[in-house]
Amino acid sequence: MRFVMIAASMIVLASCGLPRGGAIQSEVIGKEAQESAEFAVYRVSRETLSTISRWPQPSTTSSCAWPGKGRPAADKPIRPFDRVDVVVWDSEENSLLSSAGQNTVRMQDMQVSSGGTIFLPFVGTVHIAGLPHAAARTRVQRKYEEVIPSAQVQLNIQQGTRGTISMVSGVTRPGPILVDDPNFTVLNAISAAGGPSAQIPNPQLKLIRGSKTYCRPLETVVSNPAYDTLLLPGDKVAVENDERYFRSLGAASREAIVPFDKPSISALDAMSLIGGLSDLRANPKGILVLREYPQNAVRSDTSGPRNARSVFVIDLTSADGLFSAGKFDIQHQDTVLVTESSVASATLLFTLIKQMTGAAFDVRRL
Repeated sequence: MRFVMIAASMIVLASCGLPRGGAIQSEVIGKEAQESAEFAVYRVSRETLSTISRWPQPSTTSSCAWPGKGRPAADKPIRPFDRVDVVVWDSEENSLLSSAGQNTVRMQDMQVSSGGTIFLPFVGTVHIAGLPHAAARTRVQRKYEEVIPSAQVQLNIQQGTRGTISMVSGVTRPGPILVDDPNFTVLNAISAAGGPSAQIPNPQLKLIRGSKTYCRPLETVVSNPAYDTLLLPGDKVAVENDERYFRSLGAASREAIVPFDKPSISALDAMSLIGGLSDLRANPKGILVLREYPQNAVRSDTSGPRNARSVFVIDLTSADGLFSAGKFDIQHQDTVLVTESSVASATLLFTLIKQMTGAAFDVRRL
């Protein structure tokens, strides 16, 4: 009777399949699966890493350009609403400007008009906006030389606000910031706004300039001075949470949607974020990363994937596989599938048979 029940149990288990939390590697990328589905399989190793790293990005949803740092003007140009002091030295005996016993005339705290001009006695309206300090002084002096040949001009500028940039969100004190320094950078703006919000774990910078939008991880901008770009009047800066994520499925310790906690995450980092592999179920030789590229990224040579649907296989039981996993970047919306071990399935089978035959033996004894 016991053997009959064992045979019946095996037939039932073979017909309905064992209960599992994930797929076995051969079911996903076995020969039969590859022949029936349109996808490409790549082994992640030292030989393939350099080729894969040169492929087009699978998604442009969370990536965009960043402007160059820019160069401030060596001499700040005069702008409307700057304040100007003009001193005219006049050695003429019958001066038009100075009275007897005086050789200088001071015209102080004159505001440059919205049109970029100032008004000077005996000269009239002079346009100086857009000129650096030296060029503006020369223009004023030439105007006075037309009426006072010996005139010498001294020009002092008190620069007004250079412009306004806006800190939109993600900082302690959002709002407009008045800028009077051509060397004012994006990190200066974040600092002036009280720094990034503590509620944002992996802050991303978004810079809106005119009709263009730029973005870059804050950590990248902090670590590389070349990304600390100079801001222009009218720029808008926002600090936002990183919207990138990957999926964890199968025999992982945690099946979840996992957000990126830093600018780049390797396959080894991903293993840590999902809590590692299930000791009793996982196949460490079968870590699969499922990724879908845009169709225009597909190539017939090695400059891109052979198919938009690509599967990358990682073996964590070899030194090459471990080192390669540490250099293989997980991308936004990747699926990290930890396949089930066939040994675990066999162990489960024998456990079920043992439980069933033990129950049968107890029934017979009764």
